[in-house]
Amino acid sequence: MNLLSTESLSKAYGEKKLFDKVAFGIDDSDKIGLIGINGTGKTSFLKVIAGIDEADAGSFIKSSNLKIEYLAQNPDFDFEITVLEQVFEGSSPLMVLLREYENVSSSLEKNPSDTKLQMRLMELNAKMDLNEAWQIEREAKTVLMKLGIMEFDKKIGKLSGGQRKRVAMAGALIRPCDLLILDEPTNHIDNETITYLEDYLSNRKGALLMVTHDRYFLDRVVNKIWELDESKLHAYQGAYTKFLELKAQREADDKRIQEKKQSLYKSELAWMRKGVEARRTKQKARKDRFKVLETEIDKSSDEKLDISVAGKRLGRKIIEINDISKSFGDKVVLKNFAYTVLKGDRIGIVGNNGEGKSSLLNAIAKKLDLDSGTIEIGETIKIGYYSQENIDMDTSLRVIEYIKNKAEYIETSDGTKITAAMMLEKFLFTGDMQWSFISKLSGGERRRLYLLSVLMEGPNVLLLDEPTNDLDIQTLAILEDYIDEFNGPVITVSHDRYFLDKIADKIFAFEGDGNIEISFGDYTDYSEKKKQTIEDTASETVKASLKDKDKSSEAKPKAKTKFSYKEQQEFDTIDEKIEQTETKLAQTKIDMEKNAADFVKLAELTKEEERLNSLLEELMERWAYLNELAEELGIL
Repeated sequence: MNLLSTESLSKAYGEKKLFDKVAFGIDDSDKIGLIGINGTGKTSFLKVIAGIDEADAGSFIKSSNLKIEYLAQNPDFDFEITVLEQVFEGSSPLMVLLREYENVSSSLEKNPSDTKLQMRLMELNAKMDLNEAWQIEREAKTVLMKLGIMEFDKKIGKLSGGQRKRVAMAGALIRPCDLLILDEPTNHIDNETITYLEDYLSNRKGALLMVTHDRYFLDRVVNKIWELDESKLHAYQGAYTKFLELKAQREADDKRIQEKKQSLYKSELAWMRKGVEARRTKQKARKDRFKVLETEIDKSSDEKLDISVAGKRLGRKIIEINDISKSFGDKVVLKNFAYTVLKGDRIGIVGNNGEGKSSLLNAIAKKLDLDSGTIEIGETIKIGYYSQENIDMDTSLRVIEYIKNKAEYIETSDGTKITAAMMLEKFLFTGDMQWSFISKLSGGERRRLYLLSVLMEGPNVLLLDEPTNDLDIQTLAILEDYIDEFNGPVITVSHDRYFLDKIADKIFAFEGDGNIEISFGDYTDYSEKKKQTIEDTASETVKASLKDKDKSSEAKPKAKTKFSYKEQQEFDTIDEKIEQTETKLAQTKIDMEKNAADFVKLAELTKEEERLNSLLEELMERWAYLNELAEELGIL
């Protein structure tokens, strides 16, 4: 079923067109991944569809009662409300009901004798039953726990930035909607959480539209790719791998068209140069056609720019990490860690948020004081550090000026000099953009510029802290090419499994309490080893349990041949006891409904219901045991 469709949707930011006269439709079974380089307008596109921003032109056709849920890249929070209040935000009657229920329940726990709260809770219980809200409440708590949030009554202001993002995500996931829109949901969350989110969204019913740069995530969750490129929207059927195939085919077709235009362009150019006399006949028509061709022709070169930067020579000593330890209060992030960095190292660092991954990079970069141990840096080493923290840029500078302040050019391994302008082109800053002021760039474009500034300084060791959080897929592909040709070691923190598989040959896994496990191979190798270790541990636990059970069985006396007197009496009467208990339980439930307004009586009946349920469970277990024993003794 079609949820919404558009015609000629357009939006601009100043003079820059973000999307121009695009048309599309979204069905209830669509799971769409929106990609494009930073600054093309992906977030603006999502906001227009979500109804947060208005388009400059175009129209929507929406199905009746369409519900859209939107998770922003940087959600707004009220720091004074609790986790569950944040999850149940919104103006829908169901969310209002859930919020009030959680508030009253929490207040009653603190003031159990408050009769007004008692009465209100009973009323809310009835409303929860009527609206079938219990399932959403349970799902919310389950999702929160899966996302690593255990304290539901904690104030939002007491959470870390990453925890707040996960709370906002939980809210977006559990609020009922027809179309779920997510802007960079995989940013700033660890690999285990990404895996859970991947499974959740794959199995979720309803339409999905999201922006993410996680290529494995795209490949495993979506069934369509939309690419926003130069204000146009290109749609591809299939996941990320299929998109690569179809895009390559489209670009090949475009190239053939360009080659034909190029040939015609040369012909027209020759004619234009012949002189006035040769151009008198049909002059205006041909000159008009020449101008059209001139605007359509793609004059960019297809040649690949070699960025195998020579860099400063690596000496015998690169980086030696000697038994380093670091704690923040009671939190141990590094404990007696030692490693000698080798010339060809490609190291990926993984682990849960807050375990100390960035602390290790900061220690290597001499930006963090250690509690004990040393890090020795070779004399010839020049570290390039792409930090996760926001860096100060002089936004009054033009893009080209900022890069030239780092270096006018860099030299490749074969001695070729690549100018700052050429490197900017390589990193997706066109000629016009190079003369733009940094203040005009989007956040993602600034991060891309910052990455290039690190590389322009000619490092021979690279430290990268979460480069995949803010860089688009095309920039990541460029970075991966750069690393492939880079002549020194690379150490990177990342939760992007695709990126780690492509560049890493060793994994430093933070296992908690400052312990780091070194695993050889890429991220998939590490993940499979970890899974196998868990399975082996579980298998050993089962074997040990069975062994203990066998020993226990051997120690048992010979099997019984008949019931004891007491067992025989119990066997003869247990069916009647079960029937009586079930009758009492049914009557108690009827009485609870009759006395729903009498809190004192209801409290007594609730306790009686709990007692009868517990008794019935014990009787059923005993019934099962006696009947099994009766079969063994041949009585049944």
